[in-house]
Amino acid sequence: MQPLPSSFFAQNAEVVARHLLGTLLVRRWPHRQTISRIVETEAYTGREDLASHGRTLTPRSRPLYGPPGLTYIYKSRGLHWMLNVVAELEGKPAGVLLRAVEPLTGLEELRSHGTNGPGKLCRALAIDLGHQQIDVTSTDSELWIGVGVPVADEQVSRGPRVGMGKVPEPWFSFPRRWWISGNPFVSRYR
Repeated sequence: MQPLPSSFFAQNAEVVARHLLGTLLVRRWPHRQTISRIVETEAYTGREDLASHGRTLTPRSRPLYGPPGLTYIYKSRGLHWMLNVVAELEGKPAGVLLRAVEPLTGLEELRSHGTNGPGKLCRALAIDLGHQQIDVTSTDSELWIGVGVPVADEQVSRGPRVGMGKVPEPWFSFPRRWWISGNPFVSRYR
């Protein structure tokens, strides 16, 4: 399986979020690996996006300003780790949150944790702050994204992002979440 090139992640975050659907997330440990199909994503488009951590440069958001194709990990509400991939060009703080995956290998282990939400995904794949700024375009990484089967537009749904809290309109309602229609591994929020 070929990894996605860094040029894939250098595109607009919304384009990256849409076209990550159907790609393969590989998590490698010393003696095993799991492969999952990405089935749900959200785009965060930079400084102008009031829902994005990248609207201001802080120690936490600094990885979002880095090169495309690196991971950005943060803890949501102090409870759950979230896996994002930096998108667009270096210096523009945009990224894509991986919201849900469909396990393809390592099924029992992944399904026992659940993968239908970003916190569950990170718990199932044992992803935490130690995975900050991993290059997902390299098969030498313990976490990388490979070419999968493209998902046709008629199989994709789009809607507002989840968990926007007090984010004002129009940012609260922008349709920047994509998912594979009818996939049972998509998060329950629809």
